[in-house]
Amino acid sequence: MTNEYTPPQVWTVDSENGGQWASINRADSGARHEKALPIGEHALQLYSLATPNGQKVTIMLEELLALGVVDAEYDAYLINIGEGNQFSSGFVDINPNSKIPALVDHSVDPELHVFESGAILLYLADKFGHFLPKDIAARTEVMNWLFWLQGSAPYLGGGFGHFYAYAPEKFEYPINRFTMETKRQLDVLDKQLAKNKFIAGDEYSIADIAIWPWYGNLVLGNIYDAAEFLDVESYVHVVEWAKTISERKAVQRGKIVNRSWGEEWEQVPERHSAEDIDMVLKKQPK
Repeated sequence: MTNEYTPPQVWTVDSENGGQWASINRADSGARHEKALPIGEHALQLYSLATPNGQKVTIMLEELLALGVVDAEYDAYLINIGEGNQFSSGFVDINPNSKIPALVDHSVDPELHVFESGAILLYLADKFGHFLPKDIAARTEVMNWLFWLQGSAPYLGGGFGHFYAYAPEKFEYPINRFTMETKRQLDVLDKQLAKNKFIAGDEYSIADIAIWPWYGNLVLGNIYDAAEFLDVESYVHVVEWAKTISERKAVQRGKIVNRSWGEEWEQVPERHSAEDIDMVLKKQPK
């Protein structure tokens, strides 16, 4: 690095140096405009975007529906974070942290607000009794990996993804720093999957549902366009697992909910019934 940065005594925001998110990034929290959230007909109301964190929840809900859990029917409304939808008064009432996804369960009184993607997965698993073992040892192993993901993914998304793909300039030090950590995490997963069919053992669980949208999408080349840079093919067990999960019908359905970019067969900005997804999937090229 040729230019050394000397931190000021008191930091102040530089709105001219924030990259593509400069218009929405601020150092304070709370609502920035008044707007109520729409409410559909189902008990579960999801407000989200098809980022990896958003995909976790829609995949989980589609997996539950595939098992015949009719009470897992849901309405999914698009929260466009590039336009600042997450700072509406309605969204902040559900999630004071202004991050997607956020879920409201109207089947209970008073209604429950659930935010943080890992917390939503755990809530749905406990509510409906699927994808989280009852046995304490097996449950603990799933929870180990769920919390591993929640602690590790920020290094991949906010660290590697930001500096490799989104930062206004490429800087060697942060790219090297977060590439090293991302590859270490892939190695952790690869060694775990060398011994297990799924992340936490022989059974598909919320650990897989949480980890696949980040690390599965990464090794399949679906995010950051960094598969070659990271030499993902060397993590053979992760790649095999990622491909296996990607073939699940519920994953194929859930990953396109609240998506408003890409090909037309990849976009279901809002979801209110199974038919909303069915109509889009029919457009896929044969």
